[in-house]
Amino acid sequence: MKYQQLENLECGWKWKYLIKKWKEGENITRHIDTSEADAAIKILVEIEHEPTKVTEWIDNHMAFELNNKLKQAIRAKRKRHFNAEQVHTKKKSIDLDYRVWEKLSQRANELGCTLSDAIEYLLSEASRSEKASRTVSSLKEDLSKLLSD
Repeated sequence: MKYQQLENLECGWKWKYLIKKWKEGENITRHIDTSEADAAIKILVEIEHEPTKVTEWIDNHMAFELNNKLKQAIRAKRKRHFNAEQVHTKKKSIDLDYRVWEKLSQRANELGCTLSDAIEYLLSEASRSEKASRTVSSLKEDLSKLLSD
């Protein structure tokens, strides 16, 4: 397996995921009776720092429909966690206005590449254009000097 599973760390992620879903108003328990569900939630809130109990809680109380979503979320979190250890695999973010993102996205689709590749391409094109502009300016200056002499 590419990414090592660390039980204590992942139980914390699972706990945070479940609490977030519960705060968003989703039903995270398999219990139909509200008193049982409330009791299960109360237990979950209390066991934040006890990884083995979080795992037991998931086995005993978590809604079955949430199982795949939880696994996917943890798998993604694990990947981001281990990729963040090295600079070249760490996910970077940039703040773009929607209209800028839309133009960049359209350009990337035209080029048939990712947004990162499109940015890299546009930067290299701008650099080439700048160099060509400087060369033309230099040639114009040289030509005007020759003509004025």
